[in-house]
Amino acid sequence: MQKDIDIIVVGELLVDLIGHEFRDEIFRTHSFRRFQGGSPANLGANMQRLTKKAHLIASVGKDGMGEYLIHELDKLGLDTRGVKERSEYPTSLVLLSRTHGTPDFIAYREADHYIFSQDIGNDVLERSRLYHTTCFALSRQPSQRSILEGARRALELGVQLSIDLNYAPTIWPDHIEALHVIQSYCNLSAFVKVSQDDCQRIFRREISPESACQTILDWGAKIVCFTMGKKGSMLWTDDGKKISIPAEEVKVLGDATGAGDAYWAGFLSAWLDGESWKVCVAKASKMAALKLSLDGPLPEKVYLDG
Repeated sequence: MQKDIDIIVVGELLVDLIGHEFRDEIFRTHSFRRFQGGSPANLGANMQRLTKKAHLIASVGKDGMGEYLIHELDKLGLDTRGVKERSEYPTSLVLLSRTHGTPDFIAYREADHYIFSQDIGNDVLERSRLYHTTCFALSRQPSQRSILEGARRALELGVQLSIDLNYAPTIWPDHIEALHVIQSYCNLSAFVKVSQDDCQRIFRREISPESACQTILDWGAKIVCFTMGKKGSMLWTDDGKKISIPAEEVKVLGDATGAGDAYWAGFLSAWLDGESWKVCVAKASKMAALKLSLDGPLPEKVYLDG
């Protein structure tokens, strides 16, 4: 079977309403701007910008907001044939503060978690090289059950799994369940991207990057990429490689929303190109810096070698 899909991204496609002015709290935000959002969808869009072929499996409402989201992704050439329009539920929305750090947010979740096993067909899995999802997508049923079942089928078909451990207790209040599901996914030899803030929420305590990486590797991950904002990032692999890369110097014009998705797209794109781990991390950092340097979305095409 020809591998003509670089990555399947499964999970939330939703509308981000991001504060127009810089504020740490939504309470102090007076106006918002509309953007296509959802971490898996953002990653897929970024992979398209990096000239990779992404296939999105997601669920939106059969409404104006759902139509807007599909339109935005179609403009980038993202394969949206896996996006289902549900007439029973409205499109999910997230309000976010505009900040240089981790944004304050409120999620209004409706259609996004109605992903079913039949939406993730073996015909698509067999053609893909990567299968990616997020904690947000795994936090509710039926998407949790469907994504995990799809991940196991993907692994059997030789597809490399990937996950962004963007855990937030407000999205996934059952911490015990969250840990169990996260560990189950990591145990499938997954590529894991996690931030310092994510780890504090996952482990519910201060934890060093080294301890976090080792713990996640012990869960069965193949690699762990740990991001630390201005302090850069580090990569640990299951065969003992340890790489640290400083953050790119950048004049921040935009907010931090989407920087993590840009980072991971840079990493996975480089991996698909057969680059070394060090180059993968360096290109990830470069992609995140580009996102932070812009007030708004990334350009339709991005070339990290330029």
